Amino acid sequence: MATPDGGPVAWRVRVRGLVQGVGFRPFVYRLARRLGLAGWVRNDAEGVLVHAEGDRARLRQLVRLLGSEAPPAAVVGVVEPDVVEPEGGSGFAIRASPPAEGACLARVPADRAACAACLADVSRPGDRRHGYALTTCGDCGPRYSIVRGPFPTIAPPPR
Repeated sequence: MATPDGGPVAWRVRVRGLVQGVGFRPFVYRLARRLGLAGWVRNDAEGVLVHAEGDRARLRQLVRLLGSEAPPAAVVGVVEPDVVEPEGGSGFAIRASPPAEGACLARVPADRAACAACLADVSRPGDRRHGYALTTCGDCGPRYSIVRGPFPTIAPPPR
């Protein structure tokens, strides 16, 4: 977990592919915590950026698992680690995305069908998401709505 001078090792990991809007940042957060790494993760115009500090073996494991254990809706194209200066933080955080500057190269997922867990949530009376049309999760991603049953009749506005 240390460099020759006794300090932590830090890697900046660039992840490109379909990694936004699919629960990737919460996945990285849980993975880093499981591996005992410090640092942060955020979205940006290129995809996802991870700053992780810890020992080299765990950093290598993080890079390997980013592709092999990614959320079901994610498509990891490239994982590029680079050695950087440690920030010396403790814990791991999900950071806000920086303001957009220039062209956005990140891919955005298409609206997908709701997964079985989301459908169960909206169908279960008493669940806080019961009947909520915008339910979403990291496995099936964001969507405009879940439509169940007949469409309501909407009267035209009066003339």
